[in-house]
Amino acid sequence: MRNGGGGVLRLTLRNLAAHKVRLLMSTLAIVLGVAFLAGVLTFSHGLDRTFSGIISGSTPDAQVRPANSASAAEAAARPGAGSEAMLEPEAIERLRTLPEIARADGVVQGTGLYVLDTEDKLVSSSGAPTLAFNHTGSRNLLGEPMLELEEGSWPKTEKELVLDGATAERAGYRVGDSVTLIAPQGETRRKVTLTGTAAFNGGGTAGAQLLVFSTAGAQNLFTEGKDVYAAVSLTAAPGVSQKELVEAANTVVPDGFEAVTGDKVVAESEDAIGDFLDVISVFLIVFAVIAVIVGAFIIVNTFSILIAQRSRQLALLRALGASRRQVTASVLFEALVMSLIAATIGVLAGWGLAHGLAAAFRQAGLEIASDVLVLTPRTIWISYAVGVLVTLAAALLPSRRAAKVPPVAAMREDTQPPARSTALRTSAGLVLLAAGLGLAAMPRIGIPEISLPGGFEVPTSPALWVGVGAGVSILSVAWISAFLGRPVLAALRTLSELAFGMTGKLAGQNAMRDPRRTGATASALMIGLALVSLIGVLAASMNASVSDVVEEEFKPDLIVQSPTYTPFPASIGDEMEKVEGVATVSRAQVAQAVLGKVDLQNPKKNEPAFLFGVDEHMSRIYDLDALEGSDDVKPGQVLVTEETAKEHKWQLGDRIDLTFRSGRQLQPQISGIIAETQVTGDITVRIEDLVEAKVPREDASLSILLARGADPAVVHERLDKLVADRPVVAVQDKEEFAESIKGQVNQLLYMIYGLLALAIVIAVIGIVNTLGLSVIERTREIGLLRAIGLSRGQLRRMITLESVTIAVLGAVLGLALGVLFGVLLRDALRDDLTSLWVPLDQLAAFLAVAVAVGVLAALVPAIRAGRQDVLKAIATE
Repeated sequence: MRNGGGGVLRLTLRNLAAHKVRLLMSTLAIVLGVAFLAGVLTFSHGLDRTFSGIISGSTPDAQVRPANSASAAEAAARPGAGSEAMLEPEAIERLRTLPEIARADGVVQGTGLYVLDTEDKLVSSSGAPTLAFNHTGSRNLLGEPMLELEEGSWPKTEKELVLDGATAERAGYRVGDSVTLIAPQGETRRKVTLTGTAAFNGGGTAGAQLLVFSTAGAQNLFTEGKDVYAAVSLTAAPGVSQKELVEAANTVVPDGFEAVTGDKVVAESEDAIGDFLDVISVFLIVFAVIAVIVGAFIIVNTFSILIAQRSRQLALLRALGASRRQVTASVLFEALVMSLIAATIGVLAGWGLAHGLAAAFRQAGLEIASDVLVLTPRTIWISYAVGVLVTLAAALLPSRRAAKVPPVAAMREDTQPPARSTALRTSAGLVLLAAGLGLAAMPRIGIPEISLPGGFEVPTSPALWVGVGAGVSILSVAWISAFLGRPVLAALRTLSELAFGMTGKLAGQNAMRDPRRTGATASALMIGLALVSLIGVLAASMNASVSDVVEEEFKPDLIVQSPTYTPFPASIGDEMEKVEGVATVSRAQVAQAVLGKVDLQNPKKNEPAFLFGVDEHMSRIYDLDALEGSDDVKPGQVLVTEETAKEHKWQLGDRIDLTFRSGRQLQPQISGIIAETQVTGDITVRIEDLVEAKVPREDASLSILLARGADPAVVHERLDKLVADRPVVAVQDKEEFAESIKGQVNQLLYMIYGLLALAIVIAVIGIVNTLGLSVIERTREIGLLRAIGLSRGQLRRMITLESVTIAVLGAVLGLALGVLFGVLLRDALRDDLTSLWVPLDQLAAFLAVAVAVGVLAALVPAIRAGRQDVLKAIATE
């Protein structure tokens, strides 16, 4: 067969056709890994397309805005970033007289507006911004209307409103209904009539709430009824370029304002939103990579078993003249066919998964249009490349092992690897494991500062070192699981024998018959459970740290904040000050500025500063640790944390430059350097200074001290009653406040568990595959056991116990690794996670899940084994 390569390939195809079930089971791991990857790539592309469509569809040819300001996108996305720099109607009229301008539309916009549903509950956007502005009919860069009316008509009076369709549906409103709003100033609770629903042209809303008013209605809400405007949208006359439009507009715009091109606004907006989109994409891709890695372990194990079962067939090929290269090629060709079939199914399944991800994010408030979730050529070729290359790489080692076995040796039934190779494998794995543990321990020992050629410095992030060490260690344990798992398998065999007698002993012996195979099968589950338990330790430690921080730093009797952690009208605090039993109300406001002057040509060089505004009562309620100076900040002064002062080389008495979106600049003096705290931010200023900088007045939280002798429960009830018709805020005591934060942590935890569940599913498929192939391999042995008296029930129990043994081995190794690196990672983050907590109840639940996984995985193989004809099984060679 030296020249019969085609014959070997034809034989391979016949083998695949003859074992369709085996082919299906072998490809499932690849299918799921590729499906997750393709789904994530499709979803990420759709996410990018959605926001790109919104940005380009809602941007005019040019825009007039406050000079020396942040981009409009940043201002809309961040609390406290608004501006009170306003344009008079005369300025807009001057723009309209220019021949380069076809139309100039004044824009009125604001923040702090909320929608209540038909049951008087807050309609949450789950973190997406609420965009409230006037309808002008402006055109976008494509010459189309910026907004598309879906139903009804545009607002014409002060008491009319248009919502986006999703918000109207969640709130239970229809066109013509009366809508309840919570306004940022004046009368907080207002009623308006819903006249229609609308969306951005070309992109939906991406989860944002759209509140569109008439110009008079928006001015009534945001400018106290004054006929002034925050910006102007410019539409170019025919034949006029954006550059010419801006140059003409800048000749008449008033001082403190500037005209910028639509392309510049688009670029700024995409930069502002780009980091957010990247975080989501990378977050999901990490889980896709985990699924692919787990699938690779299953593929390696599957091919190892298949080659062991076909050793006589391969030996016969060698005896007939097939070369080692032809044998290796036949195995790799089989892997190639499997990978192409699996990748094709995976890509199609990934498209469906992308729609599932979009639906999940839609529930979280991020709306992705279905028509942008398409399979792009980039997604298809990346998915195929990963599916094919990972499968071929995983099959390479088993194929080379098959080709190296001489024909005579391969004819023997003993297919175990030689002891020397196992020893070398174990030695290499132990060295890598020690290296991984050493890397993970470096943050505690001391991270060295290493400079590499070319000026590249090795990162010194403690969490990164622990993460790299954990990755190396987990893969090393998977590599030598046959060695590390032997004591566990021996203990499980003893327990099985004690609990189930001879059936349990047989199951334990079967699991120990080929420790490498058992370890490889358990490794897939081990990786998933290691990550799950690591995250569990971190989440439990975070919740414990929250309890400690609240216990130590929570000084007020009550705190008031929005359930969605967004600003709320300052008038609520004014009313609470008048409630009987309330002695002091301390207000806090969050705002944004830029350190130094704004670089309009290179916006990315601007360093954003998040400011925490406080009033005169803050120092009476909270005890800040002043390392230098005083913790009592006054107007014109600023407190900075020690870490922030070191980063910027600030000293007590220095003045820092802050530039706000309004164009106003402040130079407060550092009056105190304080220790890190959860009470304030890195830079703390007085609210009076924010007012001077024209930042719209709104509160982020209220800290309340009760009058001496007041009953906390009674005052709590009074405050609850006060805001009952304005559910934009919640009144909480210390315990309620801690639980609200823990609820956010747990929500993220459950989402991560859900994403890691795919790795567990792939591991289950691996156990099913291994047991199924093992039953085929042991057909004659099973027949003999049945012949000497083993019942079908005992046979099924034996296979189930074998499956449970594999699953528990993976769980024991995974939980041990997860807890170890969870503890090390918590230690690396000890400045933020002050307490360590190992959730023993969750770990016990994970172990129970592993047992359930073992039972579930054994169902099909056990049933198939029980149905075998005894005489035919004995006659099988």
